[in-house]
Amino acid sequence: MLHGFVGRDGAINLWAETDVSSGAKSPAHPFAVEASRLPVGDARPPATVVLPSTGAGPMPSPLLGLPPRRGRPRLRAWEVPAVTVPFVDEELADEFDGRVAPSLGWLIELCGFAADLVRRGRVLPSVRPAVAGRAGRPETGAWPAGRSEARWRPVITGLDAAHHGELLRRLPAAVRAERARPGDVALLPAEDVLHVALERLVDTLVRMRLTEAGVDIGDGWLAALTGEPGFAAAPGLVDELTTRLDAWHGDAVSGAAVRLCFRLSHVDDQDDELPDATDPAPAAIAPRDTWLLEFLLQAVDEPSALVTAADIWQDQYAPLRRWTRHPQERLLGGLGRAARLYPDLDAALHVPRPVDMVLDTEEAHRFLGQAAALEEAGYGVLLPRWWRERRGLGLSFEVRTRDPITPVLRDQTADLRSLVDYRWGLALGGDPLTETELKDLAKAKVPLVRLRGRWVYLDERHLEAGLRFLGRGGGSMTAGEALRTVRLLPPESLPLPVTASGGEGWVADLLTGELEQRLELLDQPEGLVGELRPYQKRGFSWLTFLDGLGVGACLADDMGLGKTVQLLALLLHRRAGPTLLICPLSVLGNWQREAARFAPSLNVTVLHGSNRPAPASLAGADVVLTTYATATLDAEELAAVSWDRVVLDEAQHVKNAASAAARAVRRLPARSRIALTGTPVENRLAELWSIMDFLNPGVLANAHTFRARFAVPVERYADEDAAARLRQATRPFLLRRVKSDPAVITDLPEKRLVRQLCGLTVEQASLYRAVLDEMTTRLGEAHDKWNKGIVLAAMTKLKQACVHPALLLGDGSPLPGRSGKLERLEEIVDGALAAGESVLCFTQFARFGTMLTPHLAGRFGVPVRYLHGGTPRAERDRLVAEFQASATPGIFVLSLKAGGTGLNLTAANHVVHIDRWWNPATEAQATDRAYRIGQRRDVQVHTLVCLGTLEERIDRLLLDKGVLAERVVGNGEGWLTTLSTTELRDLLVLEPEAIGD
Repeated sequence: MLHGFVGRDGAINLWAETDVSSGAKSPAHPFAVEASRLPVGDARPPATVVLPSTGAGPMPSPLLGLPPRRGRPRLRAWEVPAVTVPFVDEELADEFDGRVAPSLGWLIELCGFAADLVRRGRVLPSVRPAVAGRAGRPETGAWPAGRSEARWRPVITGLDAAHHGELLRRLPAAVRAERARPGDVALLPAEDVLHVALERLVDTLVRMRLTEAGVDIGDGWLAALTGEPGFAAAPGLVDELTTRLDAWHGDAVSGAAVRLCFRLSHVDDQDDELPDATDPAPAAIAPRDTWLLEFLLQAVDEPSALVTAADIWQDQYAPLRRWTRHPQERLLGGLGRAARLYPDLDAALHVPRPVDMVLDTEEAHRFLGQAAALEEAGYGVLLPRWWRERRGLGLSFEVRTRDPITPVLRDQTADLRSLVDYRWGLALGGDPLTETELKDLAKAKVPLVRLRGRWVYLDERHLEAGLRFLGRGGGSMTAGEALRTVRLLPPESLPLPVTASGGEGWVADLLTGELEQRLELLDQPEGLVGELRPYQKRGFSWLTFLDGLGVGACLADDMGLGKTVQLLALLLHRRAGPTLLICPLSVLGNWQREAARFAPSLNVTVLHGSNRPAPASLAGADVVLTTYATATLDAEELAAVSWDRVVLDEAQHVKNAASAAARAVRRLPARSRIALTGTPVENRLAELWSIMDFLNPGVLANAHTFRARFAVPVERYADEDAAARLRQATRPFLLRRVKSDPAVITDLPEKRLVRQLCGLTVEQASLYRAVLDEMTTRLGEAHDKWNKGIVLAAMTKLKQACVHPALLLGDGSPLPGRSGKLERLEEIVDGALAAGESVLCFTQFARFGTMLTPHLAGRFGVPVRYLHGGTPRAERDRLVAEFQASATPGIFVLSLKAGGTGLNLTAANHVVHIDRWWNPATEAQATDRAYRIGQRRDVQVHTLVCLGTLEERIDRLLLDKGVLAERVVGNGEGWLTTLSTTELRDLLVLEPEAIGD
C-alpha cells in the first residue's frame, strides 16, 4: 500500500506498508517497506509520521484487508523509510507493485490541480523576504543573510476556489501525518498543508516550463523567477516590491464585483434547442450560418443579475448599481482583455458602443473553442444547452449470428466459439448514424453541424479516426471475441470506444441486454416444487444461457422477487458438478429451508461450524452452503476443489475488493460464477467493479483505471457519457428487474410509506441538550484532528436520546411515559393488533431491542419475538418459522443488521423503523422482509422521526438533495463523514418545537 504525505516544507513524500511484519522495534514502523522498493524519488532520512495505533503497534491500512485490531486507537509517532518526489501522477503510482492509498490518490489530484493552474496561467510572481517563515510555512534560512526568494504562487478564484475548498474538505489525515514538532503527536494543520504543498508545486511547475522554453528574463529578482530562487536586494526595495506584488495578487484573487459575460445563441434557437425536424424528408444535416454573440455584464456573486450591453449604453443598469457605478468602463475594459484570448473581439472594439457580434458557423465554432479559456480567465460564458450536454462520438458494433432467425432452442447451448458476422459503424451519444449522415459529416467544413434537428459538435480527430476505421469494413469473429469487444476500455486496435451495439441473433441480444426478453424460455425443470412466475422463468432461462456459456452473471432483481428460486431452478436444470454457494450467516438456514421446499431432490450440504468437514470430502454434493466467514477461513481448502459453479448470495458482502472475503472468493476455481444481489451499487461504483471483477475478471479493467476513467467522472462530475459506456459494458452480464415495473409483477400489494413525526419528552430534551453541551466542551479542549470524531460520537448519543432516555443512560430504568417515540410506537402496534395484523419493529440498537421486547409483551399480551446478531442459527430459524406460522397477530423485534436481509416475514404487514439508519438502501432491505412475494396485504412502513432534532434535519437533507442509496449514502452512516465539521454541527441544534406536549 503506497502512501503519500506533505512535509513541513511542502514537499511530497512517499512511503509504503505491507501486511508482513519486518520485526522492527519501535519507533520503526514494523510493516513499513524499505526505501529501495519505493518508486523513483530523492533519498531522505526516515520520516516520523503520526498514525493511529494500539498497544500492539500501528493500525494497518483498512484497504489492506487485514482483520480489525482490538483496542482503542490513539496517535503514536513511527519512523518510516520515505522518498521525496517533485510531482506524483498515475504513471508514477503504477510503477509501484501494490495498491494506492487514499492519501496518494488525493496528492495525485492535488498535483493535477496545480498543473492545471499553471497550464492556464493562473499564477503570479511573489517575493519571500529573507526572514524566517511564519508557523506552518517553509523556512527560508537556506539563503545567506540579506538574500530573499522569488516564488510563483497560484491565483485561485471562481471554480478554482470551489475545487480548492473541496480539496481541503477531503484532505486525508494521512497527508498531514508528518509530526508537527519533535516529541509531539499532533498532525500538521490541514490549511497549512494544502497551502505550502500547492505553492511549492506551482513554483516547481512554472520553473520547469520556463526552463523547457529557454526563458531568460534579466537578473536579480526576475532571474530568480526562472533559476535559483535566491536573490540579493536592499531591504527597502524588497519591502516595496513585496507590497506591490501582494496587492497585485490580492486584486487578482478578489476580482471585480462585476464581470463581462458572453452569451452565444443561434438565430433559430428556441430555449437553447432547435425544434425537431418536422419536414417529411428533412436533410440529415442542414447548414445554417447565423449566430449571435451578445455582450453582458454579470454580478460575480449573483450570476442571475445580468444586464445587456444595449441597456448599459442607455444607462439602464439598475440590477448592477449595488456593484458598480461605471458599467461602460467595465464592459470596454473586459472586452479589451478578453480579446487577448479571443482575437475575433477586435472587430467589436472598433465599434463606438459594442453590443454584440454576428457570427457564421465557423466563427461560432471558433468562439466555442475559446469558451473554456474565457471561463477559466474569469469571464462569464452562457452557452446553448446542447453544447454543455454534447454527446461523444463512438463506434457502433452490429453482429449477426449465422442463423439469426432461429432462437436458442431449449435443448441447445450457444457456443462462444461459434462464428458471427460483424459490421462497424459510428454512433453519436449511443445512437448509430446512418450512411447518409456519415457522408454528410465527412463533407462538413467545421465540426459544428446540425444533425437530426439539433446542433452537435463532433471532435475532428475522433471523426477522422472513426471514418478511417470504417474503411476496414466488417468480417467474422467468434462470439467470445464479440463479447470482449464491447467492454469498458476498447482494445488498442479500436480508435474509439464502442457506445452502441445491435444486430440479429443471440449475440446481439446479449450485447444489447435484450436477451432475457428474446430467449426462448425453458420449461420448468423437473423436481422444482411450485410454479415459476413469467419473469422468474425468463430469469432462470437467462441464467441457464450464460451458465452454459461459462460467462459470469449477476442477477440483481429487486429484493423479494425470488432470486433464490430462480437459482434453484438452474441448479436442478443442469447438475454438472458441485456448486459452492456462499451467503451471510443470517440466511444460511433460509437457503436450507428454501432448497428443501422448492428443490428437495438436490443434495445440499452445509459447511459451517467448528466441526465442519474438509471441503474436499463434499465434492459429491449438488450444493455446498457456506458463509463468507467460513469461505475466508477455509480459502486454501476450498480453492483446491474443482467447483462447477461458485455463487455469491448477497454479493454486496464483497463490495470492498480489498477485503479478505473478496480476495478469498476470487481465488476459487469454477467453470461458471454467479452473483445474487438486490443492491449491486450501494455507495460507490467501486462496489460494482468488485462484483463484476469476481464474475468476469478484467471486464471492467483494473480498479485504478476504472476509478480514474469512470468512477470519478460519474460520481463527482455526473458524466453521462462515462455512465453510458459503463452501462454498455455491464449490460451483457447483469439482469435487474424491480417490483415497481407492472410487467414484472402484477399481484404485489401496495406499499405505503408514512413519516411519523414525534416530539421529545422534557427528559429527552434535557438529555439532548446535555449531549450537545458535552460535545461543545470536548470540541473546545480537543485538537482539530478529533473534531469530526467527537461530533459523530455525539450524533450516536443524540439518536439514543431520541429513542429513549433509558437507552442513552443504560441504567435499566423503566420505559413507560418517558419517550415520544415509544408512545407513537405503542399507538401503531395497538392499531395493527386491533386489526388482526402483525408488526416488525427494527432498531439499530440491539440493547434497546432487549429492553423493548418484555415491555411490548407486557403492554399488549401477545407473543413478542426478538432476533439480533447473537441469536444462534437454530434459534433464528425457529423464531422465523413460528412467526410465519402463527394464526394470531404478533410482534417481531429485530436488530437492523441481523434481521435486515435474507428473511421472509410476510406474516407482518406493518414495518416500523424506530430509529433512522440514514441509509435508504439498508432500510429498504429491512422493509422488504415483509414486502415481497407471498405478501397478500398492503404494507405500511412507519418511520419514526423526532421533530426539531438532527433526525428531522438529516431526513430533510436526504430528501432535499435527492440522495440515492445506490450512489451516495452507502452502507451505514459513513456518508456523514464527508460533511464538514461545521455542517455536522448545524445538524445537531435542538429546535424549540422538538419538545412535545
